[in-house]
Amino acid sequence: MINFETHLALTRLYADYALAVDSGQWDLWPEFFLDDGVYKLQARENHERGFPLATLSFTSKGMLKDRVYGIQETLFHDPYYQRHVVGAPVVRRVEAGRIHSEANYAVFRTKLDKLSTVFNVGRYIDTIVQTPEGLKFAERL
Repeated sequence: MINFETHLALTRLYADYALAVDSGQWDLWPEFFLDDGVYKLQARENHERGFPLATLSFTSKGMLKDRVYGIQETLFHDPYYQRHVVGAPVVRRVEAGRIHSEANYAVFRTKLDKLSTVFNVGRYIDTIVQTPEGLKFAERL
């Protein structure tokens, strides 16, 4: 498994990631990933059945940066606040220098004149590697 310091860094990675996206600091989002990092948002049914269809599928940091541009410059929606509540990461295995971990999450959204609603719930299935800059996602499903 992993030592205490690595587990603490893993927990911090999950917390920093949620803080970055919840605070709207979208330029930070791609920096959590390797240059060839993968991010997929996929329905449970597709994942469990091995179907490739995903709502979002990015296979490089460059694609994530394009998404950031789209979020900041081209998408329009009613203003809202969001907060991720992320469970403690569970390390499933460590092999070949890669940490395979999971964590449950819930995303709550609050529009300016409305009550908070549950926007999304699910689990992160992650592959994480140590880099000179700290832990980075090689893959986040």
